[in-house]
Amino acid sequence: MITLTSEAENQVLRLLKERGKPSEGIKIGIKTKGCSGLSYTIEYVDKIDESCEKIKANGFDIYIDPKATLFLIGTKMDYVEDDLQSGFQFTNPNEKGRCGCGESFHV
Repeated sequence: MITLTSEAENQVLRLLKERGKPSEGIKIGIKTKGCSGLSYTIEYVDKIDESCEKIKANGFDIYIDPKATLFLIGTKMDYVEDDLQSGFQFTNPNEKGRCGCGESFHV
């Protein structure tokens, strides 16, 4: 379904630890946003939603929003830091294009 690089896993673990309250893991989904139509979402999971697909990662669980499943097949999530920005980046073989700012994509 989706894979995380070691950098992404380490950043998620750091965020979960720094959150200050227990979490079941993270939930990855998509929403309508931006000039190309879709955007990735990441949020903390406080209560398990049984409709989500659960994936085990190193030290935490990833929950996939059922509406995003088909869009995320084969996706790789990475965490990148450089001089100007830092954040999670998605490499998705299902994407057909991205907007100029990189905020949204379409399939």
